[in-house]
Amino acid sequence: MSLVIKETTLPGVVIIEPVIYPDQRGFFKELYHKEIYNEAGLDKEFVQDNHSHSVKGVLRGLHYQLKNPQDKLVTVFSGEIFDVVVDIRSGSPDFGKWTSIYLSSENKHQIYIPGGFAHGFCVLSDSADVVYKCTDFYSPDDEYGLLWSDEDMNIDWPVSEPIVSEKDKKYLRLKEIPAEHLPTY
Repeated sequence: MSLVIKETTLPGVVIIEPVIYPDQRGFFKELYHKEIYNEAGLDKEFVQDNHSHSVKGVLRGLHYQLKNPQDKLVTVFSGEIFDVVVDIRSGSPDFGKWTSIYLSSENKHQIYIPGGFAHGFCVLSDSADVVYKCTDFYSPDDEYGLLWSDEDMNIDWPVSEPIVSEKDKKYLRLKEIPAEHLPTY
């Protein structure tokens, strides 16, 4: 079994197309197989799985951890999301650039996001269940974020009036975040 790995415009951020085995009953796929992902160059030790259920129009993000950066492997179990990754690594040639992908239970794709990037998504279907593996544990004292609507980044979110948490509304624009609160390249 092999994976199809597609590069994005951000080095290290990749789209994964797992092998799907469909038949008259439905389908089968492996969400994660350490040896296969290692062979594909994604040799990571995941320590925590998270499940997020959201309704249509919810926008979560853009989040990151600084001292305990989390690589993430994101999958959508039900519904559809618009997933966004932003390079916030100080000194990176891609600093401030972003990439996006539509992930859904229909296309069954995954996205791998290295630590040092901010991540967020918005829900396009009536609801969505998003599951993601992390290489480090969630640390509330190490939680940071970037304002989802930062006009300098001009992310083309496909929702007109997103439902955003109070916490996510208060994050700073990228140019306002102190250097000591950004990962380095």
